[in-house]
Amino acid sequence: MNRRAFLQASAALPLLATPSLLRAQTFTQPVRLIVPFNPGGTSDILARLVAPSLSQRIGQSVVVENRAGAGGNIGADLVAKSRPDGHALVLLDISVLATNPHLFPRLPFDSLRDLAPVQMVIYAPYILAVNNQLPVQNAAELAAYAKANPGKLNAANSGTGTLTHLVAASLANAWGGEVTHVPYRGGAPALTALVTNEANLTMAGATQSQNFVVNNQMRGIAVTGTKRLAAVPNLPTFQELGWPEPQAGTWQGVLAQGNTPPAMIARLEQEIAQVLTEPNIVRRINELGGEVRAEGAAAFRRILTQQTESYGRIIRANNIRLE
Repeated sequence: MNRRAFLQASAALPLLATPSLLRAQTFTQPVRLIVPFNPGGTSDILARLVAPSLSQRIGQSVVVENRAGAGGNIGADLVAKSRPDGHALVLLDISVLATNPHLFPRLPFDSLRDLAPVQMVIYAPYILAVNNQLPVQNAAELAAYAKANPGKLNAANSGTGTLTHLVAASLANAWGGEVTHVPYRGGAPALTALVTNEANLTMAGATQSQNFVVNNQMRGIAVTGTKRLAAVPNLPTFQELGWPEPQAGTWQGVLAQGNTPPAMIARLEQEIAQVLTEPNIVRRINELGGEVRAEGAAAFRRILTQQTESYGRIIRANNIRLE
């Protein structure tokens, strides 16, 4: 691009954010908000939380659809191949998009090209928890148990290669022990396995797991993130313990088809940001153990790019492959 063309393009960019141009981006039919996992997981909870308010703001129904399968790829691919007009969106943990290119040799879409980040929704830390019958009470005892009983701990995760799997694998390496990783079809079934004593430990977003810990259905051990959770203040952070992946967690966001016009992306970005300021939604997200992270499309893209690189390194280091 020559200097003149660059300056013309740069001068046009602020127009994308002008109120008149944003209002011109109208919605002419119901919007599909795809959740590429089964009902009950964090993405599903959040989609059903924001959909009614987003519907009011855009003047069209926002219909939540669960399209589970292939580690989130089926739902993501549906949006990647949809019309680029903003009427099909996907809400998911972006670690799915960051890890799948390293796990699936022939993805039907390119997550960085065929999906356009719209708006981050929340960050929620992970809670590492164990079954109540496991004879450990704290982080030190769990690490010692894993080292003394190699391969005897069954770690339920939300699927092979998911971040819950990768972080548990990193922990096992740090403990000097071996953990048997057991994949389930999403976070909710993994939590059920822990409660019913089918599994010994699991890693899950606080949005799903916090109430189980508070209600003593499982024993919390530690949390990721920069601070302890108010609802379970006795749980130390990974950072306090010197454990790996201290900033891991569920970073949930909304994406559209990759060729969606920038003005429509800007309209959606703005509307979702406004939805996330509503006191009842902020309160509910906080109750679930998360915090609103509506930092915009550009910040979302940076995080996605960074995670795609960093989690690829973990997958290669642990030789994680889909069976």
